[in-house]
Amino acid sequence: MGERAKALLVDDRRDNLLALEAILQGLPVTPVAVESGEAALKQLLTDDFAVILLDAHMPNMDGFETASHIKRRERTRHVPILFLTAADRDAQLALRGYAVGAVDYLTKPFDPWVLRAKVSIFVELWTKNQQLKAQAEASKERDAQWQRLTDTVDEAARVLRGGGDAAAAEALDLLEKARWGS
Repeated sequence: MGERAKALLVDDRRDNLLALEAILQGLPVTPVAVESGEAALKQLLTDDFAVILLDAHMPNMDGFETASHIKRRERTRHVPILFLTAADRDAQLALRGYAVGAVDYLTKPFDPWVLRAKVSIFVELWTKNQQLKAQAEASKERDAQWQRLTDTVDEAARVLRGGGDAAAAEALDLLEKARWGS
């Protein structure tokens, strides 16, 4: 399990991306910065993210359209999106952000400690989810091992019921193989 959480930072202005990277510094998250909605969608094809920090206003594909595409994809629909915008405190924009699936909508300038706290929560949730997935996979593997062992014991019992010294030797051989996992 040693995979580190990632945060996708999406903003058309490089200086904003640098500021976000600085705010996230020291958190257990790897920031991945892209400068457009299109680049964000491409990045989401190859990487998994704990959270997306998405600028609402960008040229070409704005944050709302980008979020809409993200939420339509099975692979990414559950990734939390935090909208960040320099726009005024227009309630309609916030509602539009929530309507396309955002979990929060922060207006710039925002308190960097509040953003860090929000990102930390999503990173922690992502980490716990990864641990649960790993535990489920380990449990599935243990179940498969038990099933193979049970099948081998059943086969050995069937052979023993067949009788004779050769049957006993074959059954013992099956049990020894099951014991050593071969």
